[in-house]
Amino acid sequence: MADPTHPGRRRGAAGGAGALLHRLARHPRAAALLDRLAPRSVRTRTTLAACASVAVVLFVASAAVLLLLRANLERTVETGAREQAQAVARLASGGHLPAQLALDHGTDFIQVTDHAGTVVAASQNLAGHPPLTDAGAGRGTFDLGFLGDEHHQRVTTLTADTPTGPVTVRVGASLRTVDTAEDLTTAALAGLGAVLLPTVGVLTWRATGRALRPVEAIRAEVAAIGDRDLDRRVPVPGSEDEIAGLARTMNAMLDRLEAAGTRQRRFIADASHELRSPLTVLRTQLEVALAHPDPQVRQELVAGALQDTERLQALAADLLLLARLDTTGQERPGEAVDLAELVRASVAPGGPQARPVTVHVSVDASGPVTVDGNPLWLGRLLTNLLDNARRHARGRVTVRLSTDTATGDAVLDVANDGPGIDPADRERIFERFTRLDDARSRDDGGTGLGLPIARDIAALHGGTLTVEDGPDGVTFRARLPRTRAH
Repeated sequence: MADPTHPGRRRGAAGGAGALLHRLARHPRAAALLDRLAPRSVRTRTTLAACASVAVVLFVASAAVLLLLRANLERTVETGAREQAQAVARLASGGHLPAQLALDHGTDFIQVTDHAGTVVAASQNLAGHPPLTDAGAGRGTFDLGFLGDEHHQRVTTLTADTPTGPVTVRVGASLRTVDTAEDLTTAALAGLGAVLLPTVGVLTWRATGRALRPVEAIRAEVAAIGDRDLDRRVPVPGSEDEIAGLARTMNAMLDRLEAAGTRQRRFIADASHELRSPLTVLRTQLEVALAHPDPQVRQELVAGALQDTERLQALAADLLLLARLDTTGQERPGEAVDLAELVRASVAPGGPQARPVTVHVSVDASGPVTVDGNPLWLGRLLTNLLDNARRHARGRVTVRLSTDTATGDAVLDVANDGPGIDPADRERIFERFTRLDDARSRDDGGTGLGLPIARDIAALHGGTLTVEDGPDGVTFRARLPRTRAH
């Protein structure tokens, strides 16, 4: 019958267990049961992982310690037995072998037999006993039941030549000390494991709970924040670790959400205000036109209503474009656009103009000034800047296209010779529905969205839009990264 402890059988059993677990995992109900039994919390998983790791390390270390301890102790016992056997062999070789041999410390018996198997000398405890029979030489197994010793024995066998012929010397040393030391060490290591594993589990559970306490506070605070409580912030722990970094990142995200919510509410309020005024005027004009008996007056009122309708249509188109720009995010278009051609097409005269536009295009040796972008949106950027310049110019509008030699960016300047802009207002004019001269802007058809749309388009293309003083007057400067050479 095969040995049930044979390594092959153990591997087969392990493989069968693995196959059984695999089959169970594929079964829906078994998979659901395994999923329910799996620990859910990070705290539990961390504790189990720590205990399992310590158990594996402790098991490997204990096995190594026991193997080294037994090997060293057995080597010591075998060394003592071999020295005793060598001493007896020297006596036999010199012909001075007594019939009764004395035992040294650490040896249990000595027996010397000749080539015929006759006992020629022995220790006192083997006197009168027949020769030992073994199942092998050197480290064979001997029948030593008559010694009353249940401990393992290490038997060393040597052969020596004597004047009367060869003899075999067998010296046996008890492994009682080795077995006792091994048993005590095993018990000590087992006790250590019994104490160490629960200690590691408790410490890991407490340490993980303390480490996750700020995370739970952050989670609870985030769960309590509603769409109207964006001013609340998560607590930042005093420790400068990853959790503190997470809390600061969450607070920065809440800052952005609060700012976005504020901008959205302000945008909705401004849009409602901007739409309410022309709608009110339009309704008044239509009501008066409906009630007025004079056809001439009625025609004038309808013409005014048509103008307000066109203004409402332009405002609605601007609002839709802003919504598209807000939702596009960082997705930059990739079509190559020649800015020189775009400028010429945008400022091409379509008839007599009260404020003519002067164009200066500087092309360097690197070739056409092209950028990666959406030609329709870039055209809208230039058109908005031209409309703003024409609205405020006294008599001259200048468009310059050049390349910054330091950065390689395309620089598009749209300037007018109108009144200057106070430095304190140069960022405010890019806010939505902002008009520095509200009454005149309304009369000229401005909605307060042209410059914000132009800046959003520039930002979407990876550029900037600023206002500054230049040689041609108030200058709106757009910087856009040029197309990279392939």
